[in-house]
Amino acid sequence: MPDLPTPQDATEAALFSECWDAVLSYADLCTSGSIAANQLATEAFALGLREARAAQSAPVRAAGRRTAPRLPMIPLLLTAVRTTAAGWEADGVGHKLDPDLRLWLNSDNATRYTGPPLQRPVALRGLRDMQEADASLLWLAEVEALPLPAVARRLGLDPAAAAQELDQVRGLFRDRCHRAHLDTPMTAQCRSYARLLDAVTRSPAADTPEDLSRHLATCVQCAEAAACLRLHGGGLPAALAGGVIGWGGLAYLERRRRAAEVRLGAGGPARAADPDNGDPKEGAGRSRVLRNGLLATAVLLSVLALGVSMMPFGGSGDDVAAAHDDREPVSDLDPSLPSTDPLPSASAATSPSASRTAAKSGHKNPDPEPQGSSSSASESTEPSHHASTTAGPGCRVEYDQVNEWNNGFQATVTVTTAEALGGWRVSWSFRDGQQVGQMWDATVSQNGSRVTATAADYNKSVAAHGTLSFGFVGSWSGKNSAPYGFRLNGSACTHG
Repeated sequence: MPDLPTPQDATEAALFSECWDAVLSYADLCTSGSIAANQLATEAFALGLREARAAQSAPVRAAGRRTAPRLPMIPLLLTAVRTTAAGWEADGVGHKLDPDLRLWLNSDNATRYTGPPLQRPVALRGLRDMQEADASLLWLAEVEALPLPAVARRLGLDPAAAAQELDQVRGLFRDRCHRAHLDTPMTAQCRSYARLLDAVTRSPAADTPEDLSRHLATCVQCAEAAACLRLHGGGLPAALAGGVIGWGGLAYLERRRRAAEVRLGAGGPARAADPDNGDPKEGAGRSRVLRNGLLATAVLLSVLALGVSMMPFGGSGDDVAAAHDDREPVSDLDPSLPSTDPLPSASAATSPSASRTAAKSGHKNPDPEPQGSSSSASESTEPSHHASTTAGPGCRVEYDQVNEWNNGFQATVTVTTAEALGGWRVSWSFRDGQQVGQMWDATVSQNGSRVTATAADYNKSVAAHGTLSFGFVGSWSGKNSAPYGFRLNGSACTHG
């Protein structure tokens, strides 16, 4: 695995915490296994940081805007995942990628995102043409599904005025997309419908004329523009994700929506009362809007079937990915991620993501969130970075340190249980004062050296002789020995 990118300053270090989870989530969609997902995410993150640094050093116009506008940070990194995946395919290592993505990368659909600027998707051009702060607000609220108070804090906005600011930003995005659509080379028929399309998408009460409906059913270009111009109906998140990310955009959106629902529901009343976590009612309302938006987009995609079916390789596969992706999302609660600075200590519970223990095959079988591989190690009197713990006959534990960097590390824990479980908690002790910063597929609490990982709602049931798995990132200082004293629901476990 390549070295994780090193932040150059505190700002870049914060980007790891804010963006790594999103990159890892999309990379997992794009690959055929957990190890490949980690590798793709790492390379893409490094590429995205290089692009961001280059944009920051670009000359500035007199009006204060840089010569080359760029996407906000998360979509910039997600497009870097797509670019890196295309590089893998070109370099002969495409076998690590999802088969549907490989078909898409070799189709005309993929070239739209890298071809002539005026022929790229309207959503991509519209978002890129906005001021970065406005584009970030739109993306975080609509696609990442973060509660508005959390978005406001991240961007330094007044939480009380965030909703009004978001409405204005939606209008700006619509204007940019309308201008981008008019600038697009189009046929005479498309041009004749441009003014009517603008008019009927402005009002939720406006009816779409029958001839325009027939045109949108066969013209992908105009249908994409319509989705971006119609701000009502809840379809904006899908239009943004599909237009900016490309392949897997709708599946990624669904993952982020479910991650937001897990965050809002995992903490119970105490968490809901915490103002730092946003308004649960607002988050629940946004989840319903996003769900309705996905449904509306699915209907739109079905209408576009005539046009898409004539494209090479049968289209982008987004509708298939969104319909059949049964894997749970990666959470994005401010993960502490690799940097040269020590990771902050954490004892509060962080949000889980889905537990997936079966091997990935064609996106049909769930598998663990990208964490690296797990394997057993021989017993030793000295702790190792990959060790298992002995004690009782009811369970077997494997601890695998996937990666280590300056003052930080990533690890996975895999437990095989002899008995069926209706809920579980796994506990262990660290030898050297390590602290867990963020955990996926379980919630974490830590008291001194003792750590407890508790099942999430979606993975608390485990069949007899089945396995459960979760991963985390943590911080260390001086020495990073493997933990000891693993217990499952209070019972000690044997080594693998």
